Amino acid sequence: MQKSSIAITGATGYIGSQIIHTLLSKHAPEITCRAIVRKSSDCSFFEKLPVEKAVADIGDPLALNEALAGVETVFHCAGLISYTKSSRNSLYETNVIGTRHVVNACLAANVSRLVMTSSIAALGVPEDGSPASESSSFKEWQHRNGYMEAKYLAELEGQRGVAEGLDVVMVNPGVVIGIDRGNPASSSSSNEVLRLMYEGKLPFLPSGGSGFVDVRDVAEAHLAAWKKGRPGERYIVVAQNLSFGDLYARLGELEGSRIRKGVSIPPAAGFVAGLGGELWSLFSGTPSFISLESLRLSSKLLRYDNSRSQEELGISYREFSETLRTIVR
Repeated sequence: MQKSSIAITGATGYIGSQIIHTLLSKHAPEITCRAIVRKSSDCSFFEKLPVEKAVADIGDPLALNEALAGVETVFHCAGLISYTKSSRNSLYETNVIGTRHVVNACLAANVSRLVMTSSIAALGVPEDGSPASESSSFKEWQHRNGYMEAKYLAELEGQRGVAEGLDVVMVNPGVVIGIDRGNPASSSSSNEVLRLMYEGKLPFLPSGGSGFVDVRDVAEAHLAAWKKGRPGERYIVVAQNLSFGDLYARLGELEGSRIRKGVSIPPAAGFVAGLGGELWSLFSGTPSFISLESLRLSSKLLRYDNSRSQEELGISYREFSETLRTIVR
């Protein structure tokens, strides 16, 4: 029987590596797996796995065309996450232009299905505070957030691909957290922040909230979107909507927690911290999870409706306390 050929961009990243891990654990006899990586990528985690390596950058359309030749399914996970103002051009080049190149390469290679890793950042935020759905309209203020705008525009590239005959499904995860101990590449800055909170080293709490999801559920959702997703549709992948205060309390309930009483961030202190993060990012060339934009966004209580992912993709989300335990144990 001929095997299905699958390629993954961003294969060495937090989500991409988990998709490879899940694909191989569930479908290894049925597929060939091609990791699209940059020359500088650390590929050590899949050196002993049945994974073919193709060197290409999503910013290089010619190399990408060669890397996707003969592939049936593409998981596009490569992207940049940053909320600092100095990253705005990089966000556009990577998330929008890079996605444009991936869509074009998929069209050229007659790829059967493209599964795009998007984000809740690409979704509109309802004015009345109700949970956002896949059909919520993107708001004017969101265009001022570089990351949100870049993910929104990247989805438009996917929809352009649909108009040109490409089968595209988009997965919109919330804040992705959790660690899979079987995956050596399972690490992220979000997990590091939660670990600091658990250890009592980060007591400051924003006033807002967001939707959270286990990285293993995100990988499962991508596979379900590959098998069951409707062409041209997006799927919110969120296990739990929580205020940051509730998240802090959940961490405090875990065994060994050294959490003290949380402290709300005063506006002036938030501005100084955000400005410091912006300057650090500007001079270091590295995105900072603390920035003026991230603090502004974290003051909003955002919620998301995951019913479509459960009903159409059949996703069953992990218990949230289990996810938190993977971070702190």
